[in-house]
Amino acid sequence: MSDSKDELRAVQAALGAEHAAVYGFGVVGGRISEGRREEARTAYDAHRARRDALQRAVRDLGGEPEPSAAAYALPFAVPDSDAAVRLATELEERVAGVYSDLVRASTGARRGSAAEALREAAVRAARWRGGSVTFPGLAERAAGSDTTAPAGPKA
Repeated sequence: MSDSKDELRAVQAALGAEHAAVYGFGVVGGRISEGRREEARTAYDAHRARRDALQRAVRDLGGEPEPSAAAYALPFAVPDSDAAVRLATELEERVAGVYSDLVRASTGARRGSAAEALREAAVRAARWRGGSVTFPGLAERAAGSDTTAPAGPKA
């Protein structure tokens, strides 16, 4: 069973990841080739919708949703379409990791929604990457990377 404070923290972390993903996909959309622009737009819209749902979830749990930062530090420079594809993959992998935490911390409908969000992010990551990983959302943790905060706010 999950504790409501743990669940609220996990929902806030997922919200933060979605804020960063929305920002990141804005960058992706500006650099991606024309052939993948619609895919980037679809991902951007999906992350916006998840972000909005998570803001409501935070309020439902009695919290105040963390606001989006004005800008986020990207994990690497994104000068061209190839880099935009790598960024899209990284964003989806990080979001999947945060949703795996939310699955663990929640129950009921919220757990089901988090599992669906994890699946959607894993599928998008596989499309961007051109292949899948064995355990989406968990592979990053096994490698020891910190996926709880996709791309932090710029200082």
